[in-house]
Amino acid sequence: MAFGRWGLPGRFRVDNGWPWGALGDFPTELALWLIGLGVGMHWNNPRRPQENGIVERSQGTSARWCEPWTCRSPAELQSRLELMDRLYREVYPDQNRRSRLEVFSNLMHTGRPYDRAAEARLWEWSRVAQHLAGIVPLRRVDQSGKVSIYNKGHSVGYLHRGKDVYVRYDPDSNEWMFADRDGRQLTRRPADQLSPDRVINLNVSHRR
Repeated sequence: MAFGRWGLPGRFRVDNGWPWGALGDFPTELALWLIGLGVGMHWNNPRRPQENGIVERSQGTSARWCEPWTCRSPAELQSRLELMDRLYREVYPDQNRRSRLEVFSNLMHTGRPYDRAAEARLWEWSRVAQHLAGIVPLRRVDQSGKVSIYNKGHSVGYLHRGKDVYVRYDPDSNEWMFADRDGRQLTRRPADQLSPDRVINLNVSHRR
């Protein structure tokens, strides 16, 4: 709904909590879906809310203006938020007594149209695969000899339990590759949780 109204964004700046994922690790399915649409992702450094200061201040303004603790229902809160957003953008003076909408009129639309019905033409698996291939996190092998990726255990070997290993995604074979700290490959395992269909349907993480 938001993309249909404002257009597809060029980039998202997000924190490291759910549902976005962690800096330097594999993104969540929501982030992967956006990457497939061609939306760039920027993860702020952990515990640095000032890196997204404008949004943080905007949320504070929303809380002060809307007084959510006085709302009797989610619908009432939504109605107040929509009114606040309109006043903040279109009425409240920003620069030279002009509203933010007047000053930044180009922000009414990104110039990248989005239609949910046409998403299949916009979305590309190659963007997701390329992004995943560029991430090499360090993971700890558990006491059963497995490494968890998207909440699913992948066997690395009982002899490696307790060790730290590097994990890399191979887009050509759709496999997870595991290597020790010296770069020696230990094993490869199918990345059966990764597919265009599962990412688009936000169903990558193993549900227990």
